[in-house]
Amino acid sequence: MDVLDLTGRTIIVTGASSGIGAATARRAAAEGWRVVLAARTQERLQALAEELGGSERALPVRCDVSEWEDQQRMIAASLSAFGRIDVAFANAGFGGPRGFLNDTPAHWREMVLTNVYGAALTLRATIPALTESRGHLLLTSSVAGRRVLPGSMYSCTKHAVTAMGEAARQDLHGTGVRVTLIEPGMTDTPFFEKRPAEALKDDDIARAVMYAVTQPPHVDVNEILIRPTAQQG
Repeated sequence: MDVLDLTGRTIIVTGASSGIGAATARRAAAEGWRVVLAARTQERLQALAEELGGSERALPVRCDVSEWEDQQRMIAASLSAFGRIDVAFANAGFGGPRGFLNDTPAHWREMVLTNVYGAALTLRATIPALTESRGHLLLTSSVAGRRVLPGSMYSCTKHAVTAMGEAARQDLHGTGVRVTLIEPGMTDTPFFEKRPAEALKDDDIARAVMYAVTQPPHVDVNEILIRPTAQQG
């Protein structure tokens, strides 16, 4: 039977200090993975690393995904600590108000740099190690990356991530690296200032991530679009 051996596997999660990233890190650690926790808030990463078992199980790395030097340091630290990278989850991102007159150009710039450029840098930084391990690349897009939301720059960035996932899959064909887009609907996460009712939980998305990465090597789950039952659009 073609089964993936998860013993000693390492996953990098960007945006790991809260929300979907932290939930994914917790679930991966509970299933025996070694976890690299990357985000801009070192204190929260350190606390999560200690919760997940300390330095033998979890490595906190301060990383602004929009900075190439930070991404390179993240990879170097991961390989130094654990020797290999089997999964990279490019999850860091944030949103903003809808309406092209209702946000600031400065906030748009930071959003595009994090959601699009940052994801591309994570892809670029991790591909050599993932190719060596015949690993798995995941990117957080959104339902908003499949349909257009009125006046939403966030939706625009997530359409770019959706395209990036397919572009990466085609580029990595023949390397053994699998590529999965995770596309959540409304999720009760710190992403939202006002938490949506009847929404998905962060752990619902984390379980979807772990489903994708635990399939046999010949199975590439390209997209997981996950909505709460109550969500219509």
